[in-house]
Amino acid sequence: MENVVEHSLAADGLAVGYDQREIIHDLSVRIPTGKITVIVGANACGKSTLLKTLARLLKPSRGTVLLDGKSIQQIPTREVATKLGLLPQSPTAPEGITVADLVGRGRYPRTRWIRQWSKSDDEAVAEAMTSTDVLSIADRPIDELSGGQRQRVWIAMALAQETDILLLDEPTTFLDLTHQFEVLDLLVDLNKSDDRTIVLVLHDLNQACRFGDHLIAMKDGDIVAEGNPSEVITEDVVQDVFGLAVKVVPDPVAGTPMVVPIGRHTSRTDRTDTAAAGSSSGNLAAAALAASAAANGVCRPTPE
Repeated sequence: MENVVEHSLAADGLAVGYDQREIIHDLSVRIPTGKITVIVGANACGKSTLLKTLARLLKPSRGTVLLDGKSIQQIPTREVATKLGLLPQSPTAPEGITVADLVGRGRYPRTRWIRQWSKSDDEAVAEAMTSTDVLSIADRPIDELSGGQRQRVWIAMALAQETDILLLDEPTTFLDLTHQFEVLDLLVDLNKSDDRTIVLVLHDLNQACRFGDHLIAMKDGDIVAEGNPSEVITEDVVQDVFGLAVKVVPDPVAGTPMVVPIGRHTSRTDRTDTAAAGSSSGNLAAAALAASAAANGVCRPTPE
């Protein structure tokens, strides 16, 4: 990989929406350089909207996204793509394309009509596939791969861009638990090896705490809390952001905050007691119906 120059990413006074509906309201944030930042929050709170705006996929109605201190809207698209990579939700690939071909597309921002494909491009693609453990399936069509393999290939394509900043929108969605941890472990490896700045959206709070250095909790288009996981994931914040009563305890493996929802049915004993109560109330209801029927002459004695 080429020598990585640290690039900064921030937002100042953002307002972003769709049609006439504003989703994000006067939001300002600075992404910590060289860290893994995880954005969390309830559905429709603006997480993906913020990520897309940081990636210049959405243009704010007010405010500015700053890449290296300069408005990202003023930076040429190709230059942005050499500094910032994005893996969107559920990306799609052309039918029949192979792993190597898809990963190679990550080099397009670095090619010009006066700079054709070179040995350095081959090396970058090979390194990206090696670091994501997909080199052995380089010749296989994407369509034949498992969900976890496909996600690693998409990450490899983003890595082939050789950007210092990598944004990922819900990269573990639709993956089983094993593949979720494979992807998240890979992101930690990439962060540790290259001090790469990684920003991702996750729904699982326990995974966010375990794998994130810096958390941003959002509600209704605003940032409610941000900082390290122990500062952000508290019982009060989870109640505020998600409307859910929880207990926060230490993760027995990582020592990070672990969220345990309380809910209405908190134990098997509670379920058994509820079932018993339901059975008892059901018996009372049946007795009441029988008495009412008898009183109204519905159940008459059989004539002899």
